[in-house]
Amino acid sequence: MEFAVLLGALVVILLGAETFTNALEHLGERLGISEGVTGSIFAAVGTALPETMVPIFAILSGTGSIEVRHEVGIGAILGAPLMLSTLSLFLMGAFAASRRGWKGLLRPERTGLSRDLLWFSVAFGLGVLAALLPADWMLARGSMAVMLTLLYGMYLFLTIQASAQLVNEGHGTEADRSLYLTRIGLPNHLGMVLGQLAIGFVLIMFGAKGFVYGIEHLAKWLGISALSLSVLIIPVATELPEKVNSILWIRRGRDTLAFGNITGAMVFQGSLLPALGILLTPWVPQREVVIGMVITLIAAVYLLVMVRCRTLRVYHLVINGLCYLGFCLSVVMGQ
Repeated sequence: MEFAVLLGALVVILLGAETFTNALEHLGERLGISEGVTGSIFAAVGTALPETMVPIFAILSGTGSIEVRHEVGIGAILGAPLMLSTLSLFLMGAFAASRRGWKGLLRPERTGLSRDLLWFSVAFGLGVLAALLPADWMLARGSMAVMLTLLYGMYLFLTIQASAQLVNEGHGTEADRSLYLTRIGLPNHLGMVLGQLAIGFVLIMFGAKGFVYGIEHLAKWLGISALSLSVLIIPVATELPEKVNSILWIRRGRDTLAFGNITGAMVFQGSLLPALGILLTPWVPQREVVIGMVITLIAAVYLLVMVRCRTLRVYHLVINGLCYLGFCLSVVMGQ
C-alpha cells in the first residue's frame, strides 16, 4: 500500500512541478527579472517554505518528549541543506547526462551561482561555529542567530540588485512555452499566471504530503534514531520532490533556473533555519550533526571552486552524490 501511495504522490508532484515551473517562467518574464532572481529567490523560497515548517512544528509543538522534538527539528534543519548540496545536485546532473553525456557542459549564469554558494558557505559555516559554542553562551549564540538572519537579508538585496544588469546582458527570464491554462482557452494575463502558479504549488504540496506519509510508514522498518531518521528521511520526503523543478529545467537547457532553484534554497535554509535552531534548541555537536555539517560544507565549497576555477561539466556533480553516499554510510555504520 505504501508503495502505491509513493508512486501516486510522485505522479502528482511531477504534474505540479511542471505546472509550477511553466507559470514561474511567465511570471519572471512579465516582471522583467533575471533568471537568477526567478530561480534563486522565487522558485527556491516558494518551494522551500513548506519544508521550513517541519522543524518549526517539531520544535514548537507541545506533543512528545522535548528531546525527541529537538532531535527531529535539528535533523530537519541540517538535513535540508545537506541533501540539496549533495543528492539534489547529483540527480540534476544525472538527468542532464541523459541528454548531454557525463562530459557535457553546464552553463548556469556563473556570477549568481557563485554568489549563492559563497553566501551559503559563510552562513552555514557560522551555524557550524555556533554548534561548537557552550550552551550557556546565550549572548554569543543569539548574536550568531541575528547575524544569520541579516546575512540572508543582504543576500536578497544583492541578488535583486544584480538583476537589472543580468537582464541587459541577456540573462532575463524567458518563457519558451505558452502558459498551460491558456491552452484551454483562458485569457493570458497576470492573474492567470498567478492562478496557475498556485495550482502547481498546491499539487506539489499535496503530492509531497502523500510522499511523506509513505516514507514515514516505510521508515518504521529501519529502526534508527529520531535524529538519524530526520536527517536522512525528512529531507528526502519534503525537499526532493520540489527539486523536480530543477530536473525539468536542466533537461530543457535552462541551467541558471535549475541551479538557482537548488542553491537559492540552500541559502534560505542554510541561514534562517540554523538561526531558528540556535535560538530554540540545544544545537549541540552530536555525531550525526557534525558529520552532516562537515559534508555539507565540503560539497558546497567544492562546487564553488569548480564554478570559479573551471568549466563546469556534468561529471563534476558526481562528487556531490558521493558526499551524500558517504554520509548515509556513516549514519548506518554508527547505529
